[in-house]
Amino acid sequence: MARRASKAAGAAAVSAAGGGQKLIWAQGLACGTLVALVPGIALLLGVLLAPALVALALDQEAGKPVARSVFLCALAGGVGPVRALWAAGHGVDTALVLLTGLGPVGLAWAAAACGWLAAEVLPLGLRLMLEGLARARLARLRAAQDRYREEWGAGASTTDAVKHRPAGDGPAGAG
Repeated sequence: MARRASKAAGAAAVSAAGGGQKLIWAQGLACGTLVALVPGIALLLGVLLAPALVALALDQEAGKPVARSVFLCALAGGVGPVRALWAAGHGVDTALVLLTGLGPVGLAWAAAACGWLAAEVLPLGLRLMLEGLARARLARLRAAQDRYREEWGAGASTTDAVKHRPAGDGPAGAG
């Protein structure tokens, strides 16, 4: 029984690895088809999404969060030039004209830089904000604790209150 389970697990691992290779092959086929059918758009997208390709190569984290952020922002910045190319007949000459202007490339690369900045700085900013909120709550709780000590007396503590509690008070089984 244990052998069958281990064989099934091994087969699943092999098929999962093969599934990844099939996906890479399918992506390569789709990119090759894009280059063959509409080379102008492939050229334009290749240049506009170059920062995303670099981020994809450099991002070593699981799920590639930085690369995804850079890709989405660069893609958003490249929508205008792709629409302009499509409206102009999607030729390579029009793509080269669009790429020689600083506007489309600069906008897409600046958007990619914003995506990288958001992916790198946003977690740090959130952490600082959460730490600040935790410190503020701690200060409020300490102030309330001091207020309770003043009301109940300086010698009262949590352990004293539990020790001297009558048997019927509090949670079941306490005292």
